[in-house]
Amino acid sequence: MIRCFAKSDSPCQSVVLYGSLRRGAAQPNNYTFPFLLQACSKALAVAEGTQVHAHVVKLGFGQDVYIRNALIHFYCASCRIGSSKRVFDESPHCRDVVTWNTMLAAYARDGQIVVAEKVFGEMPERDVISWSAMIMGYVQNGRLEEGLECFKEMRENGLIPNEAILVSVLSAAAQLGLLQHGRLVQSIIESLNFPMTVALGTALIDMYSKCGCIDHSRKLFNNMPQRDIQSWNVMICGLATHGLGKECLALFGRFLSEGFRPVNVTFIGVLNACSRAGLVSEGRHYFRLMTEDYAIVPEMEHYGCMVDLLSRAGLICEAVKLIENMSVPPDPVLWATLLGACKIHGLVDMGEKIGNKLIQLDPTHDGHYVQLASIYAKARKWEDVVRVRRVMAGQNTNKVAGWSLIETQGRVHRFVAGDREHDQSLEIYKMLDVIGTRVAEAGYLPNISSVLHDIGEEEKENVIKEHSERLAIAFGFLVMAAGDCIRIVKNLRICEDCHEVSKMISKVFEREIIVRDGSRFHHFKEGNCSCLDFW
Repeated sequence: MIRCFAKSDSPCQSVVLYGSLRRGAAQPNNYTFPFLLQACSKALAVAEGTQVHAHVVKLGFGQDVYIRNALIHFYCASCRIGSSKRVFDESPHCRDVVTWNTMLAAYARDGQIVVAEKVFGEMPERDVISWSAMIMGYVQNGRLEEGLECFKEMRENGLIPNEAILVSVLSAAAQLGLLQHGRLVQSIIESLNFPMTVALGTALIDMYSKCGCIDHSRKLFNNMPQRDIQSWNVMICGLATHGLGKECLALFGRFLSEGFRPVNVTFIGVLNACSRAGLVSEGRHYFRLMTEDYAIVPEMEHYGCMVDLLSRAGLICEAVKLIENMSVPPDPVLWATLLGACKIHGLVDMGEKIGNKLIQLDPTHDGHYVQLASIYAKARKWEDVVRVRRVMAGQNTNKVAGWSLIETQGRVHRFVAGDREHDQSLEIYKMLDVIGTRVAEAGYLPNISSVLHDIGEEEKENVIKEHSERLAIAFGFLVMAAGDCIRIVKNLRICEDCHEVSKMISKVFEREIIVRDGSRFHHFKEGNCSCLDFW
């Protein structure tokens, strides 16, 4: 009965029943306590679980490995990792692989990856759960490349991955935009005849979407035997990120017609789709639908989508009004979105006002200074550019370095602007010159408005042409077969000039280029971009 209640929706009843047992003539045995502690873990009953621990010691069950494992898990579930560690350390001779795995998973979940690595290294034996805990710990704490490397090492040790590992590795590949890694995982799934569960199918849809293959995502989604709300949300958000606004809204209509009820994440995707496609009236409609029909309280991401939509459409005053009428204090990101719109629309005075407001809110954030300096630079107000950059230097802030990744031949290559560290740097710059000559002959003229220095025009053109995405594209030309799509992942928003030159390259060289920047996807093909120059 204790076990049944522990697995039910009323785990506290296990503790009540245990109290009845202790008041009667019956005595607990070594099977009682693991289920009882499981109930305390599920109910987060810290005081009761601590009393059970006292009973374990008093009744002489302290050296039972199964009970000790249940105690360690209970303290971990109660966020008392120090107590878990004390139980773990008390009896080094009384441990099995489950004991080690429980401790390892606790450190990984708590973000203590260095400690988790130490535990992992000390384990006398590891099973697939051990590797799963380590890989998930890396991925959930943002150490994606280490998670992929750990997965590679696990496979080299001959272990067969479980579903949790495959989902984690697909998540890492998705976040990094590494299509080859994602395809490798799919081939492993197929070779092992893994059933296509909802979790795996959703992870694959997300991976292909974030690696620029929205057609693959669409096909997987349509072929899924079962879908849950997460599957729909991933597909809706994927279409939005690729700028397929109308298709995203049509899918949302299907979502509603099949009886699903949208949640906050669903509307983030829908509003993002409106923002990316410039669908102002639709955005207003769905924002009202969310708040009035579904009674969802807008979060900062919803406001962010609406502010982005309105400000990019030039409706700056409406965006300001929306921010000022928010029920919660606005995130500086909302004002930063407006600042970016001021740059696009050349609103120097308003940009100056918002930029100074942002600098007061967070004087250590480098991006606000850079945006304000960019507005001044576009207006050729060089003295103000120098002044802002001087203030920025005085605050000990530096511009976040932009980088671009390209995955080819089983390796990930990272470039920064002006990078000359790559093994093939000489050939890359020669290819860059070839590309520059060909696009210039086709009529390309550099847009140097984003360069923040009062230097000669020719120097500015040189600064622009060495941006990280251009180096990655040039490298792609060197190492990839003719006709292959070049896929780039960039951490920052692509600049106007790199966007324009990428369109020209796709036309002149008859090459498809897909760039995932910090804002969205850009599919460059035949001289056009999927974003329709709205990003």
